[in-house]
Amino acid sequence: MEKSVSAAGNKVPGSITQVGITMRYTFLDYLRSRRFVILLGITFIISGILTGVVGYYRPAGFLGSPLSFLSGWWGMSVTFITVLSGIFFGGDAISGEFQNKTGYFTLPNPIRRSSVYLGKWLAAFIAASIILVIFTTITLANETYYFPGMNIPWQFGESVLFAWFYLVAVLGFTFFFSSLFKSTSYSILVTAILFLFAFTLIQTLVSALAQIEPWFILTYGSEIIGNVLQTTYPLHITTISGAFGRGGAEAPTFTTYNATIPEGLAIIAVYFLITAALGLILFERKEFN
Repeated sequence: MEKSVSAAGNKVPGSITQVGITMRYTFLDYLRSRRFVILLGITFIISGILTGVVGYYRPAGFLGSPLSFLSGWWGMSVTFITVLSGIFFGGDAISGEFQNKTGYFTLPNPIRRSSVYLGKWLAAFIAASIILVIFTTITLANETYYFPGMNIPWQFGESVLFAWFYLVAVLGFTFFFSSLFKSTSYSILVTAILFLFAFTLIQTLVSALAQIEPWFILTYGSEIIGNVLQTTYPLHITTISGAFGRGGAEAPTFTTYNATIPEGLAIIAVYFLITAALGLILFERKEFN
């Protein structure tokens, strides 16, 4: 890509170079920050608790087979760690430019906002991926301890790929809210509430009470990460027919939903494409005032 020339006569780096520079320095900031140390500590605490509980109680549900072990260990924890990674590294990535006024010094230079946005997103993705790699390594180390030899089910590879794909959508979502607000506190708080409480509550209400498939909820699509580790993948729709209870009253009928793998991947992809694009548009148009 050809380099443009600034008003001072200096060559301006191309867009790809700008993305690389932004990514490198933002990633270094992440590695040196407290948030990385805190998130790393949370990962080790979760892993330590799981290691201690499984080692002490030896639950049959975990130790029945390599697949059941990974389903209980990885399936229960990885989505939480993925969401925390997205919030820690993406929650204030863009809003910090407005709140800390750093945009006044960087963006007036001949650098594209899209390059800044993409560079920061890549830096957050790499930093979050390091956390996931560490948790994956600890998971496999424990699985190998209880099941010596190469007993890693192929479903675990799928689940890991799904988790990284989910991370892409989580970061797209957090970057959108980070571009929406000029306050880092608001952007982090809103994304944390949505992922940790609101999405789960809405999904439960929609599926359990309204009996409607929550295909429009990101966390619903992310369930494929844990479902693929079950011995038999859950049915897409399961209906428990009502039975006659006391006094001849008919009990209600309950329907539960499980996203299929293609559906889950589609939900995750659509969330990323829409939120990432909206976040970039907001960042391009927002003024520093």
